Amino acid sequence: MAGLIRRSIGLLPVLLLAACGGESDGEAGVTRAPILPQPVEFVADAEGRPPPEALAETQVIHRGNGEEPQTLDPHLAEGVPSSTILRDLFEGLTTTAPDGRVIPGTAEHWDISRDGRVYTFYLDPQARWSNGEPLTAEDFVWSWRRVVDPATGASYSRMLAPVENAEAILAGELEPDALGVSALSETTFQVTLASPTPYFLGLLTHPTTFPVHRPALEAHGSAHVRPGHLVSNGAYMLVDWQVRSRIELARNPHYRQADQVLIERVFYYPFEDENTELNRFRAGDLHWTYQVPNSQFGWLEENMAEALMVAPWFGNYFFTYNLQRPPFQDNLALRQALSLAVDREILTERVTRFGEIPTFQLVPPGLPDYEPVVPEVAEWTQAEREAEARRLYAEAGYSEDEPLEVELRYNSSENHRRLAVAVSAMWKQVLGVRTRLINEEFRVFLQNRAQRRVTEVFRAGWIGDYQDAFTFLELFHSEHGRNDAGYANPTYDRLLEQVSAERIPALRRNLMREAERMLLADQVILPVYIYVSKRLVDPRLQGWQENVMDQHLTRHMYLLRERTDEVVEPVVESGSEAGSP
Repeated sequence: MAGLIRRSIGLLPVLLLAACGGESDGEAGVTRAPILPQPVEFVADAEGRPPPEALAETQVIHRGNGEEPQTLDPHLAEGVPSSTILRDLFEGLTTTAPDGRVIPGTAEHWDISRDGRVYTFYLDPQARWSNGEPLTAEDFVWSWRRVVDPATGASYSRMLAPVENAEAILAGELEPDALGVSALSETTFQVTLASPTPYFLGLLTHPTTFPVHRPALEAHGSAHVRPGHLVSNGAYMLVDWQVRSRIELARNPHYRQADQVLIERVFYYPFEDENTELNRFRAGDLHWTYQVPNSQFGWLEENMAEALMVAPWFGNYFFTYNLQRPPFQDNLALRQALSLAVDREILTERVTRFGEIPTFQLVPPGLPDYEPVVPEVAEWTQAEREAEARRLYAEAGYSEDEPLEVELRYNSSENHRRLAVAVSAMWKQVLGVRTRLINEEFRVFLQNRAQRRVTEVFRAGWIGDYQDAFTFLELFHSEHGRNDAGYANPTYDRLLEQVSAERIPALRRNLMREAERMLLADQVILPVYIYVSKRLVDPRLQGWQENVMDQHLTRHMYLLRERTDEVVEPVVESGSEAGSP
């Protein structure tokens, strides 16, 4: 905790060097480098913590957070911005350390049966709701039953598919109380899985698995997520929510480890325009940004390198076709043509510019026990791809005289707009496609994607919920709540069911590779690049560490005083042991 690594750009040297060229200060609207506040230097104690004298007098942080959350109900929320806030408000059975490791959360510890199917969680006796009521095993039983109940409409209900009887409940064949969960005592929660699930503990860090306060929900209905009504069990509680302006959280005095939480308040701000967010950071109004403008990498690298954080992220940016209506329904050749016409190298080098990795696959690289499927076209030259794209375009029934006219949707963001413009220009140049770009507010965008009534091609992407290839593959199960493409392949569904049931790691890995190969062959998505996280972080904000899941809980952070050139040493009280030098 004594120090914070500010930049990890060296992890992606070749791509980032390519991304650095050609930037002008004029784009950022600045002519000189800003002066960043510097943290006080201190001598840490034996556990790496700063002395109280080094801490800022006011422990309040301001965080940029992308789009406006559509809800703060952990069972109904979608998207990274919502999940970030929910991980401050709530806590699951497991949680994450600053470096992304899965660690005990509400559950102090657990036992796993020899066959890997039964997990017994022992809740921390100090676990409380934000109103002071004890958190019990029955709260988890009720909450998980709510998630799998089809009447709830939880988008990520299939997160609990590994639990015994969950599949049958989701299909409407059994009642929710048949779910394989039980309360053995006030503080003992037991889960029985349909089959061993290697990633199960990691899955429990996802908001869908968090407990919801039943009395608050039954008293207020959908308004239970509003300030004054929301009862949560995490390190923070909801104080204020001004829609499209800010969300304010305050430290939860009843949190099980409240004495270890230093940040007293945290404000989350939605920004659709990255340049606005950058300007707010430069003005000192934010301690970190959710993202930064792609066009400003060169300027930021030169002028704000100490605050710039770029790190690998377990996610994939892609476009998706609506397979439930023309022109992409039953037209594989057309989908192939559009994919091959896109030059991913140009997009990452000239448009995104932050070291994103061009890709033709779905699952990002880097998993220790999975090698993603790389299609043959990834080895072709771009000229070869474009020649094949033109052949397939004609095969699909289109030509220069009768071009495809298509709508490409994206949610409000300058970065998304730039990519959509570039992709539509490539389609026009290579194939003659006429593209109409449609920009939508995030909530409307998600709604239109889910309904599949008006969408044709739309921006998509996925950040893994846990470090396993299945988190990407399960998205395209015919019954998954985020299968916005409408992909319905019984063979693919059966493969995923076999993956869920397979106990031998090597066989499970082969089944997942077969599923990924099938998905890519069916051209359900148009992969573009592997994500990197990219943001600015105030040098005074400590406890923030890069991790591949890009999960950063406020409770791990604290603010240092601004430096006045002195070194703050810990105060050693009389009679206490200072330790070895």
